[in-house]
Amino acid sequence: MVTFFAKRFIKDYENTSSPKVRQAYGMLCGAMGIGFNLLLFAGKFLAGTLSNSIAITADAFNNLSDAGSSIVTLVGFKMAGQKPDPDHPFGHGRIEYISGLIVSFIILLMAFELLKTSVSKILHPQELNFSPVVVIILAASIAVKCYMSYYNRKFGRKLSSAAMLATATDSLSDTLATSVVLVATLVSHFTDLSIDGYCGVAVALFIFYAGINAAKDTISPLLGQAPDADYVKQIEDIVMSYEGVIGIHDLIVHNYGPGRVLISLHAEVPADGDILTMHDMIDLIEHELRDQLHCHAVIHMDPVCIDDPETNRLKEMMLTYLTDLSPRLSMHDFRIVTGPTHTNIIFDIVVPFDFKMSDKEVVEKLSTRIRQENANYYAVIEVDKQYAGH
Repeated sequence: MVTFFAKRFIKDYENTSSPKVRQAYGMLCGAMGIGFNLLLFAGKFLAGTLSNSIAITADAFNNLSDAGSSIVTLVGFKMAGQKPDPDHPFGHGRIEYISGLIVSFIILLMAFELLKTSVSKILHPQELNFSPVVVIILAASIAVKCYMSYYNRKFGRKLSSAAMLATATDSLSDTLATSVVLVATLVSHFTDLSIDGYCGVAVALFIFYAGINAAKDTISPLLGQAPDADYVKQIEDIVMSYEGVIGIHDLIVHNYGPGRVLISLHAEVPADGDILTMHDMIDLIEHELRDQLHCHAVIHMDPVCIDDPETNRLKEMMLTYLTDLSPRLSMHDFRIVTGPTHTNIIFDIVVPFDFKMSDKEVVEKLSTRIRQENANYYAVIEVDKQYAGH
């Protein structure tokens, strides 16, 4: 159904990397969520009234809160699509993450309220009134929620939308919740067991768990998480496809919301190359990154000496030292400065955040190893971190 409407109302609907197309999909899914949840609320509220079931009534109001969540998602996509302004030069894309976080809080609030009501039902049980209409409504609700979870997860992954993925998680929890309510209704009718309240508690706990997971998925990009490995690989493939680039390092991906990404990196180029030719190549790379990945790229050129035998010998020596210390360590920006009394060996090393040794210990071990090789060698080492898993 979403694809049907997308083909008719979203221009260039297949280009999901476009910010405008993302916004249109988000608003379409949000509008459909509002309609579906309002229908489910009406049906379940009627079923809860007919059956005198607190679990069904609570599930109905859970769907009403889901309609509110869909409104938040819709408004979030609309606000996130606003153009950059002087106060927000990188746009408003992170509003989408905030809307996903609000949805998570709504999920947690409804879980708490459902838990309170269910405990009260356990302490003060009431007889349920069985009706085939109630069973039909609950079964139809399960089918609708399964579909909502499916399309929100499908397009959430396709658009890399934390808000839509949070809504998909919420819909999946609703599916389980309603399934438990349906089982409780049937058990209460065919046996003397009164499990309405207990099922409500189980549903509340599951919804609470889903809300916590959804909150984690939205808080992480707000805090500044590492970029997706596939995205990093795309960047590397584009940059390294140019013949004049020897290597890249110091790659950082700044995420200001879906479709609003700033990339900075260092590209190693031959030190004896023509500066104008290399600058033109860097401009071409920046433009290709922008066109292919819809990002803004800033590239710093690092000249690398590749034809000096002594530099190459000392570089191979340092790579051996790094491998002996740990295969997880890497090196870049290697160069030497030779003087009448000593030689400075200058380079940067990349140390993972979770490395077992401190940065100071790593530098000291490498410096000692270099001095052992030759007392006239002095190490000048700068420590970098893996901001993009590179």
